[in-house]
Amino acid sequence: MESRAKQSGVRQSARKMRLVIDLIRGRAVPEADAILRFSKKRAARQIHKVLKSAVANAQQAAQRQNTPFDADTLRVSYAVVNEGQTLKRFTAAAMGRGTPILKRTSHVEIRVAGAEAPVAPAPAAKPAGVKAEAKGEKKPRAKAKKKAPAKKKKSTKKASK
Repeated sequence: MESRAKQSGVRQSARKMRLVIDLIRGRAVPEADAILRFSKKRAARQIHKVLKSAVANAQQAAQRQNTPFDADTLRVSYAVVNEGQTLKRFTAAAMGRGTPILKRTSHVEIRVAGAEAPVAPAPAAKPAGVKAEAKGEKKPRAKAKKKAPAKKKKSTKKASK
């Protein structure tokens, strides 16, 4: 089960927010929560809100499906910050000019998924008489014969004194 949360138009540049989102990508939700709570970056506050929302969405989805839910088993499977709309403003400059100010925004998206342990199938014994090529396996290589050391050639240049 996977759930997501998205926040659009966060008033901070995507470049600054990506520094924080990289810290939590792929981590367990309790660990990501602790990282964001104790981070000094301003972006951590917004990302923390989105993470809490994604966990709440997962809880609601589990409740609708009538399945057991444990937030400690969730992992941040996907976390990305994209650039949003740039607000363009002008400020006064010397000699009656105006210089542009770009107020950047960003979109944050976080997906959390349950950390279910995949069940690996038991290795099956090879039936007798099945060739190695049929299964896609390589044949063992034959040992290469050792070559005799090469003879040194005499140089044709004369040694100068």
